[in-house]
Amino acid sequence: MPHKTGMEGVDSKCHLYANFRADLIFILSKNRRRLTTTTAVKLDIQTEQVTLSNGIANVTLSIPDGLVTNISYGGIDNLLATQNVKNDRGYWDVFWNQTASRRVRKKFLGTSFEVIMDSENQAEISFKNTWNASESDELPLNFDIRFVMLRDTPGFYTYAIFERLEGWPLVYIENLRIVFKLQQDMFHYMAISDERQRVMPMPVDRETGEVLDYKEAVLLTNPTNPDLKGEVDDKYFYVNDNKDDRVHGWVGANPPVGFWMIIPSDEFRTGGPYKQDLTSHVGPTVLSVFVSRHYAGEDLVIKFQQGEPWKKVIGPVCLYLNSDASAKDSPSMLWDDAKKRINQEVTSWPYDFPVSTDYIKSNQRGAVRGQLFVNDSTTTLISASNASVGLAPPGDSGSWQRENKGYQFWIKADASGNFSIENVISGTYNLYATVPGIIGDYKYTSDVQVTPGSSIELGSLVYNPPRNGVTLWEIGVPDRTAAEFFVPIPPPQFKVHVYQNNSESIFRQYGLWEQYSALYPDNDLIYNVGTNNYSTDWFFAHVTRNIGNNTYNATTWRIIFSLESVDNTSNYTLQLALAAAQRAELQVCSLSLIP
Repeated sequence: MPHKTGMEGVDSKCHLYANFRADLIFILSKNRRRLTTTTAVKLDIQTEQVTLSNGIANVTLSIPDGLVTNISYGGIDNLLATQNVKNDRGYWDVFWNQTASRRVRKKFLGTSFEVIMDSENQAEISFKNTWNASESDELPLNFDIRFVMLRDTPGFYTYAIFERLEGWPLVYIENLRIVFKLQQDMFHYMAISDERQRVMPMPVDRETGEVLDYKEAVLLTNPTNPDLKGEVDDKYFYVNDNKDDRVHGWVGANPPVGFWMIIPSDEFRTGGPYKQDLTSHVGPTVLSVFVSRHYAGEDLVIKFQQGEPWKKVIGPVCLYLNSDASAKDSPSMLWDDAKKRINQEVTSWPYDFPVSTDYIKSNQRGAVRGQLFVNDSTTTLISASNASVGLAPPGDSGSWQRENKGYQFWIKADASGNFSIENVISGTYNLYATVPGIIGDYKYTSDVQVTPGSSIELGSLVYNPPRNGVTLWEIGVPDRTAAEFFVPIPPPQFKVHVYQNNSESIFRQYGLWEQYSALYPDNDLIYNVGTNNYSTDWFFAHVTRNIGNNTYNATTWRIIFSLESVDNTSNYTLQLALAAAQRAELQVCSLSLIP
């Protein structure tokens, strides 16, 4: 199909590009450090593809689809999975449906290509598709997917503008993400956090392994790396909370090269800061997930009703590349460098380079500030130290966890409860907060109206947690995790990969739920307040009991406590704080008095 260049006289630069690339390889091998250059950004437009280059990296995309087919860097012709067909290497995709029985996965394939900017310092290109009402089987969503390359930047950026117009049909969006699949013979070391870094299995190891209770979990029975035999591979081992997912990726060898997904902001992701989602996994695959039902279920499916309009900008995210010959024996060096890059990207947010007017720049945003206190059982207010404070679309207290159509802006308050939420897109919000160690969710009583350039001072705010009297006893800490409770070791038939610090991964092991039946084969858990210790005696998850033949029964836990005196004229309140729940029901069966 014909494409627009946005300017006249754009010539092919193939010959110059090839000559420079040869010089680039020489510099890398001689200096043995990450390349820096002042080479101008260039576009090479061919009939079926376009290449962005800046003397450090080259990115090739198909025309008009907008699929990433080639990323070259550091003398390597293509970091992407050349064993895959070209349309299965780098792409944006979506899972959607209009009826519960028909779930569709679709890559976003453009039907028109346009050069948005072509200068020495920046190239930005666009791949668009406009929904046609006559195509009833197609996703009723317009999209404009952008790719940006900047001068002196080892990598590139991508973002997308999605839009529905009034009158369009009902549709549900379950998952929306960007995917990159890397060379499987090159990338073996994956890093998700300071703790979770390791040599990973190969895709063939999953093919030859034993599928366990669900398809994502595979026992490695004959892996190419014998050290991994007996381990379970499961992509859900490597999920992260949104608030903790700033960078993840892979390190290749010969030469050591890092491929990193950097997410500088959570404002465009759904579900708030504690929403968990996938990162990187065996493939080698690198993801950035913007919408999903993972760990939440139906609540986080975006449900557009008949006629409902919508527009949202997702991204930009940064694909960062680095290299260091010294990292051959220490791949974590490239992880450390990628973490440094995070600071640069976060400090630069919101970016000033996206050309789309739908992307809101910093001078079009506002700020909200204040100080949060907690009034909990004493006459003295206490500071909401380290509270998560955020702005999200209006709703009930805690509704931000299920919010999936708008933008959210979250920060962590300081030790005194002070918060300053900067760079907020104009709109009407509610202010929400959750305080570690304090039960419940805070919501400011009034709407917060943010306008361009506004600086809103809310002053001192007080959260009154739900309370009907003095606390008689408490099991655990209300902090949205189950980290303080007893986490068993996995079943002995599964080998566990041991990290240097196992705190992040200890509860992300296969088969932990089966250990409840092993620990309590006949009777369910009984917890005696004042005698038992929740770190050793309270199972971290309330699970069902396996009684064999794929049959699972509900379990009933008992809490036994003593009261020196009982006031029959007063009410006693039991409060529960859940770290997470999906497709589960918790019932309080009865409260009984033991003489």
